Amino acid sequence: MSDEQLKVHRDAIDALDAQILQLLNERAGHARAVGEIKGSGLVYRPEREAQVLTRIKQLNRGPLPDESVAKLFREIMSACLSIERPLTIAYLGPEGTFSHSAAVKHFGHAAVTQACASIDEAFRTVEARISDYVVAPVENSTEGAVGRTLDLMVNTPLKVCGEVVLRIHHHLLRREGGLEGIQRVYSHAQSLAQCHEWLNKNLPPEVERLSVSSNAEAARLASLDANCAAIAGDAAAERFGMVKLAENIEDEPNNTTRFLVLGYHDTTPSGRDRTSLVMSAQNRPGAVHTLLSPLADNGVSMSKFESRPSRTGLWEYVFFVDIEGHANEPRIAKTLDDLRERAAFVKVLGAYPVAVI
Repeated sequence: MSDEQLKVHRDAIDALDAQILQLLNERAGHARAVGEIKGSGLVYRPEREAQVLTRIKQLNRGPLPDESVAKLFREIMSACLSIERPLTIAYLGPEGTFSHSAAVKHFGHAAVTQACASIDEAFRTVEARISDYVVAPVENSTEGAVGRTLDLMVNTPLKVCGEVVLRIHHHLLRREGGLEGIQRVYSHAQSLAQCHEWLNKNLPPEVERLSVSSNAEAARLASLDANCAAIAGDAAAERFGMVKLAENIEDEPNNTTRFLVLGYHDTTPSGRDRTSLVMSAQNRPGAVHTLLSPLADNGVSMSKFESRPSRTGLWEYVFFVDIEGHANEPRIAKTLDDLRERAAFVKVLGAYPVAVI
């Protein structure tokens, strides 16, 4: 291709960039006007963002893939929201954890992220209104539910208002190259479990596997000791300047973690929603079947059913349930009313848009 041909395309790109910049600022102006109209009202409306992203993906004709376009518009919305008021998002830290990646994926880089030492602390900082929202892992496709998040949701005043689905890639990280001389491998307990078979095949049995509070903490510890390695993701590798000895070592190739976003407000229906609740059955034969029958009676689809010890008595359990639809829809509202008549305890954890990207 000649220099003249290149110049034609580069001039066209420069002209388009100028138009894009002008349109972005026009969009930001409208976002600011919306903020002024709302006054002290809610800045973040997850149902509206879900509708925007769904519409953008439907309008996309390429060559950019839908996921890339959705990510670009997520960042645009994040920047526009920050003009109204920057949001503060609590997550299980330190910086570089998958929870941090999920927070950035959902709220964009313009949001202020607040690293916390534990999931409990992340919940507390939002309950105390120090942060606006918490992003917490709730289940992994390989290892199942994150019990601590479920336990905290039983009693928290916070409500689920969004979800994030994050594809999880684990890497074996070390301060320097080579597998020789590794004596310990640090990681979160779930990550160690998700890479169990790879570790068995590729490291000697005498290598110690140590569970720590987060993958980022694992990377930090391994960065301090040449005899140690860590299992963590890209963000942690970059954050601590670690060498990737092996990439994508997770045993399940479709390893995915689902995170929930919790804050102090409800959402309205977006068109594709999910409602999460927790309940307990009466202590009598057939109680669970009786408890769930309103779902079938009202034609409501259940996408999750998870039991956890209730912590109120020996062999007593609570049940976490996800159903398709928004709590404000008449059919879902009737189902919830029927459940309240049959259950010993029912709490709607939140109704929220299904993750778009």
